Amino acid sequence: MLSRHFLRTKVLQYVYANQFGDKDISATEREFEYNIMKLNDLGIIQISMLLEALSLAEKMIQEGSCKFLPTDEDWDIHNYLVDNEFVRRVKNNYELCKHIEHCKFNWDIHEDFFRKAFLSFRNIDAYRSQLVEEQDYEHGKSEVLQFFRYLVNDEGLRTAIVERSLLWDDDFDQVAQYNFMKMKALSENDFTESSSWPLMYDSREEKDEADMQFARELLHNTLIGREESDRLIKSHLQGWDFDRVAPMDVILINMAIAEITSCPSIPERVTVDECIELSKEFSTDRSKLFINGILDRIIIELRAAGRVNKMGRGLVDMSLNEDGEE
Repeated sequence: MLSRHFLRTKVLQYVYANQFGDKDISATEREFEYNIMKLNDLGIIQISMLLEALSLAEKMIQEGSCKFLPTDEDWDIHNYLVDNEFVRRVKNNYELCKHIEHCKFNWDIHEDFFRKAFLSFRNIDAYRSQLVEEQDYEHGKSEVLQFFRYLVNDEGLRTAIVERSLLWDDDFDQVAQYNFMKMKALSENDFTESSSWPLMYDSREEKDEADMQFARELLHNTLIGREESDRLIKSHLQGWDFDRVAPMDVILINMAIAEITSCPSIPERVTVDECIELSKEFSTDRSKLFINGILDRIIIELRAAGRVNKMGRGLVDMSLNEDGEE
């Protein structure tokens, strides 16, 4: 499943869109849910890209064998990438095949991209240095992962994928990283053709469902509590006019307030740290100091009003200062 940091990022984007658009809260929530689910398609299409590239590479190797007489070493070296136990298990995984069929992505028109990518990849030092005469499952997997990393950094292939959904441009790298780590974790002893294929979001997984429910509640509580959160921010501004505050900072503080008051198992420090990290990505250089200072004062008020009820293991009452330190 995608990390909670990524889910907070998506919530931030949809709160922002709702604030400046004309969608009601229910419509925003439905759109959020739909697009998170569609990330599964992006993940599967990236894997189908890898399999298509491996198939074409195999075809190119066979074509090359008809044009000259390669040595045994040359033939084996080129075949290690496309013909190993890891590739066979991935290609024959029943659930993955079903997902790829469902996505129905036409790679035929992008054959030139695959040809160029393979010709370039097989000559890089990082690939050639890994070639050995005897390969096991892990070594074959390592080479395939290198090739996958190379493919997802090909601008032509990336563009071909994100054209299917413009929303995928921002998510492409995160999904690629997830696919890389999940494939890396497919062990020889546990991964077979009948194994479940790891998805970005799998409702069958308890953790995935818990994280998704966290994101749903964070979005909902941020949207319905926006006016009250804005009031809290205004009451704690010192020497600032509310209209001068960066809109992204207001949204981040709104999200933090919603999380602090509605997620009893998440420590306040975690919420504040996540809010500050998001401000580094999406707001101004000075935002982290401003957000930290405002949240410090707001949390004190929320505690006094009995609106902060944290429970669970590892929850420690922490105070913050304006430098972002305990």
